[in-house]
Amino acid sequence: MLEQYFPILLFIFVGLGLGVLLLSLGSMLAPNRPDPEKLSPYECGFEAFEDARMKFDVRYYLVAILFILFDLEIAFLFPWAVVLGEIGTFGFVSMMIFIAILVIGFVYEWKKGALEWD
Repeated sequence: MLEQYFPILLFIFVGLGLGVLLLSLGSMLAPNRPDPEKLSPYECGFEAFEDARMKFDVRYYLVAILFILFDLEIAFLFPWAVVLGEIGTFGFVSMMIFIAILVIGFVYEWKKGALEWD
């Protein structure tokens, strides 16, 4: 019975071993020349001048949430498009209702100025 699990165990060990090998080779062979430009903050776009718990503008989070929302919409559209021939008119109408609700929400956010970045 345990022989059936040997390929999975071997796959895990080979994957872990290859990952460790490549990471250690990269750290040993890659040049390490840090300078102030490389070490500067780049994710938020400005120098850290206050406490790490400083408040960010709410628009930053709103844009992130909107990105996740429309990214998930695309994740639903691809499988729907693949099986559209099988689900027929009911599937088409339900997806159009789903997209209409998302478009109404998008237009609402647009009209409220949530996408404007001053």
